[in-house]
Amino acid sequence: MFEQMHPRWQELLVDQRKQLAAISGVLEKDSASVPERNLMLRAFNYPPEHYRVLIVGQDPYPTAQHATGLAFCVPKDTRPLPPTLRNIFKELRDDLGEDQVINADISVWADRGVMLLNRNLSTRSGETGAHVDIGWEDFTGAAIAALQRVHGGNLVAILWGQRARTLIPELTESKVLHSPHPSPLSSYRGFFGSKPFSACNNHLRDLGLEPIDWSC
Repeated sequence: MFEQMHPRWQELLVDQRKQLAAISGVLEKDSASVPERNLMLRAFNYPPEHYRVLIVGQDPYPTAQHATGLAFCVPKDTRPLPPTLRNIFKELRDDLGEDQVINADISVWADRGVMLLNRNLSTRSGETGAHVDIGWEDFTGAAIAALQRVHGGNLVAILWGQRARTLIPELTESKVLHSPHPSPLSSYRGFFGSKPFSACNNHLRDLGLEPIDWSC
């Protein structure tokens, strides 16, 4: 799995090689793991320098047809959309306008500089949170620390959900926005109305960085 990452990430996370090997060993025994193994490290396809925004979720959608390796992202033309993604789009429209969502494919955000990273990069089909204890959070924690070091404070982090918000003490050099998770179970507790997209762009402008085009 280690070699699936961009060489720059391999350089920064060389001390995580054994951790990924251990995680891989666990996954080999779980044939129901999602997403597909070749997608689990998809968020690391670009080098850390490419990203200026980090969005952190909890774990993948627990269905093979939805899990893509990018947090909250589903394959293009997926219908119906998962409720969590529908809520993200509702907030995006309320925040930035009705014309923001056309194709419902947020993988373009990654292309534009947004790292879509879950705290845990796999789960079991049909079961949310099945792999929270196999070592993913150690790995993603190391990756986020490396990302922050690379950017030296010029990073905006958007943390959605309880597991993501455990990172707040680790992101003291970054601009941090956080709220409850956009799932139907928690979205009305503060995700709706949080305006993360405009707030993120305001922070980027304050840092002298290009805002994100959130349309999709």
